[in-house]
Amino acid sequence: MRHRRLVRGLALGVTVLLVPALANAPVDAAPSWQRYIVGPQSRDVRPVAVTQVSGDVTNPQGVLGAGVTTLRRPPAPAKPRWPAGTTATASSSHAPNNGNDGRPRTYDAANAIDGDTGTFWNDDTLAAYPDSLTVTTPSTALPGVTLQSSSDGVPQDFTVDTWDGAAWHTAATVTGNTKAQLAVPFDRPVTTTQVRLTVTKDQATDKGEFTRVNELWPGLVADPPVPSLVVDFGKVVVGYPKLAFDGASAGNPGVRLAFSETRQYLTDRSDFARSDFAGGPGTDQHAVPSGRSQWTDTKGCQSGSQVCADGLHGFRYVRISLDALPGDAPAAIPSGEVRLDDVSLLFTGVLGTPAGYTGWFESSDEELNRYWYGAAYTNELVTDTFRATDVEPRNAASPTLEGKLVLHDGAKRDRDPYVGDVGVSGRTTYLTHDTAAAARTVLADLADHQRADGWIPPASINDYTLPLFDYPLWWVTSSWDYVLYTGDTGYGSKYYAALTKTLDGWYPSMTDARGLLSRPSGYGDYAFLPRDGEVTYYNALYVQALTDAAQLARSLHRPADADRWSQRASAVSSAINTHLWDPAAGAYLDAATGPVRHGQDGNSIAVVAGVADPARTASALGYLAQHTALPYGNSFMDNDSLIAGGSQRVYAFTSYPELQARFRSGQADSAVDEIKRMYGTMAAHDPGVTDWEGIGPGGSMYEGAYTSAAHGWSTGVLPALTNDLLGVTPLTPGFATFTVEPHPGPVAWARGQVPTPHGPITVSWQKNGSSIALTVTAPPGTHGQIRLGDRRFTATPGTHSYRAAITAG
Repeated sequence: MRHRRLVRGLALGVTVLLVPALANAPVDAAPSWQRYIVGPQSRDVRPVAVTQVSGDVTNPQGVLGAGVTTLRRPPAPAKPRWPAGTTATASSSHAPNNGNDGRPRTYDAANAIDGDTGTFWNDDTLAAYPDSLTVTTPSTALPGVTLQSSSDGVPQDFTVDTWDGAAWHTAATVTGNTKAQLAVPFDRPVTTTQVRLTVTKDQATDKGEFTRVNELWPGLVADPPVPSLVVDFGKVVVGYPKLAFDGASAGNPGVRLAFSETRQYLTDRSDFARSDFAGGPGTDQHAVPSGRSQWTDTKGCQSGSQVCADGLHGFRYVRISLDALPGDAPAAIPSGEVRLDDVSLLFTGVLGTPAGYTGWFESSDEELNRYWYGAAYTNELVTDTFRATDVEPRNAASPTLEGKLVLHDGAKRDRDPYVGDVGVSGRTTYLTHDTAAAARTVLADLADHQRADGWIPPASINDYTLPLFDYPLWWVTSSWDYVLYTGDTGYGSKYYAALTKTLDGWYPSMTDARGLLSRPSGYGDYAFLPRDGEVTYYNALYVQALTDAAQLARSLHRPADADRWSQRASAVSSAINTHLWDPAAGAYLDAATGPVRHGQDGNSIAVVAGVADPARTASALGYLAQHTALPYGNSFMDNDSLIAGGSQRVYAFTSYPELQARFRSGQADSAVDEIKRMYGTMAAHDPGVTDWEGIGPGGSMYEGAYTSAAHGWSTGVLPALTNDLLGVTPLTPGFATFTVEPHPGPVAWARGQVPTPHGPITVSWQKNGSSIALTVTAPPGTHGQIRLGDRRFTATPGTHSYRAAITAG
């Protein structure tokens, strides 16, 4: 067949050659992209190493298939008791409440000497010191005391004083403690009637910085050490842990599992556990029977309300200990012998086998290749079936989602489908796997829960009521993305009324006299930032949503709606440029009122959405480069006036539009540099491979142990490399029309495949001095336009390849 060719807009002195690839033309070697795949190849996932052993453990390698690992622990001796008549007072005590588990609790000083480790004294001065506990007792000889505290945060710096009848004397000083149970010997035995514990520093945790003392025992308690081993799966995994036991001693010795994505936050409790929201112990418990047995860690309790586990976890490391909670006796006891001969995981994410990849990417830059496939794996972890037992525990369970494939936000938490996250992870899934249904499920379900005024919930959390201001806009843009990449215009038609209700109902009601969205108090955003009123980010995102909605309207043959939304997008853009541009800085303000600051989110989306003209684009991106660049990415704010440490916080979520803006405005070198700083930091630090929810000062996890180390909203490097560096982008639903516009920057060559409903589009290009050789293969039913700088040419390629060689004359 003859192929039509159109060449236009060429600069003088430039030669363009566009010819069909011949049937017998040389074929490139088979792509080697498969070597970068990091996901497991089956659902039975095995650990790769035992990284730590403590206590009485023999043959720890047995859990890796080298025989049997045995953990032993003798029963603990009886704890000493204070004499009858002993009392306790404190500098302050927290008021009674129902606790994290809904059960009535007191926090009086007497709890610290009642012999029950399930009760505790809790002071009432958050992060304020000193806190003191004074025990008054009949004359007692003490070699020292033992402090039993809560793993919710232990006293780190404290002194122990004794009373001689006339004055206090310091018997011991402790600094830097991290142990929940600590024996504190005195320099010499002391006979006294009063002992005073004075705390000047506690561990700061997500439960608050309080002094908590479960027991202060009179004497030195030396419990047998807890035998444990730490098993490493090599990278973050997600699913149900499985343990196989060769047997155990009588009496149901207990096993406790503590999970963590990093070594740093691996302790005797998990870095995050869903049961924490109900006052849980932060570990998963199991009582081991005497004969051979297998246990799959699923949510529930083994014996009534005792010996309970959370089930599914996202983690890299798991600490397996022979231990049991006091409240689990006698169903599980903290001593005996346990013989363990296998540890594995039932993986629940998407299996990223080579055959399962519908799209791929490879380039001359090894680092970029690893980041692309690390993002793909991160998204595989969060693409999972919605199960009430495994999702966000704060009223996120939803019968309309149960059993369906969805895009969660994170592997370990929050494990709820947030539409802002879909704005990034949706594109990632469209470009890698045949799992677009996961995005459609989320988008449709949220639209089905639309409020009467047009507001669309961000997720199922809090029974679909979490008040976020920006996420209905992300629903609009994500809906267009879904139709654009998949060609499912049926979805667009079905939910067009919901989109109209959002854009023509709710957001106009939030628009002020200057034509800008003004966020009312009571609503949050993607990071729950304390900014109300006119904010550039909200308004630039509004322009993007209106523009996307106009494109959807045109694809559904609704020109009046398309024109109306396009006109409104233009009006809002004008208002942003009039009222939110800071000429002194040469960048968009974060907000119209309050301290002057400039945000990555608003400036970047203003460029991507077309609000900024070329001059403002160059200026705003230059400002971000100068004022937000850090060794681990670009911060999301240029100063700390919004939140403490804002100028040191990096979100890959808000960095993705900046990467797009840089690629598309001819700044590919700076885009690649930003990618390498940000994704390089995450890849080089524990747990490696996966993309973090956020990065904090010095390249740390921005919210400590709570941070998700595998978060779908951080996978924007993948669509940035495919859509912008390789250069393949859909223009109309299902890639019926598309562009190929490479932005090579420092990359010498790149190639890849992009899935479409018509079949794959493959692109490869290679730089040679001032020339670039480009090959595009596209399926029937598609029309492509190749763009190289200010040069354009289009063709209807059918099933043949086209090769273009562009050389500066």
